[in-house]
Amino acid sequence: MIMAAYFLVLYGGAGFIQDKRFFSSAPKENLDAIPDRKERFPGAHIIGWIIEVTAILIFIGAAVLCVWDEVKNDFAYLQFLVRFLVMLYCMEIYDILFFDWFLLCRSNFFPHFYPELKGVVRPHMFGCNKKTHIIHFALYIPACAAAAGICMLFRSADRQ
Repeated sequence: MIMAAYFLVLYGGAGFIQDKRFFSSAPKENLDAIPDRKERFPGAHIIGWIIEVTAILIFIGAAVLCVWDEVKNDFAYLQFLVRFLVMLYCMEIYDILFFDWFLLCRSNFFPHFYPELKGVVRPHMFGCNKKTHIIHFALYIPACAAAAGICMLFRSADRQ
């Protein structure tokens, strides 16, 4: 669910909304090549925002299912923590391998939506946002620790 939602976030933003603010981690040379433009066709932004809201609801649904399963199965703190870390690290690896390596460097995904990028996106761009990924990997540990602590509160409330 998380990987599908993550792809929908990219698809809605890149394919329909097409606002550069969604691509803050994109390489500078890509951002410079993409012109500021209006909607590709009437209603494109509405479709994009419907896709974005759907993706957010899928993320929320995945989180609720995860927490519900953990509380139901009486997870301990470490089990909560490990599950959250696995989920977020897998999402980050998916981002690196699928979004960065495949979609950005090896496919026609971005040039399909932005013809200005033909010839600009190439394999040499892989790793262009490694600083962002390193920050995410570091931030996930305290975020997951806090989330695991909150889930322990849910578990305690469920026992009473």
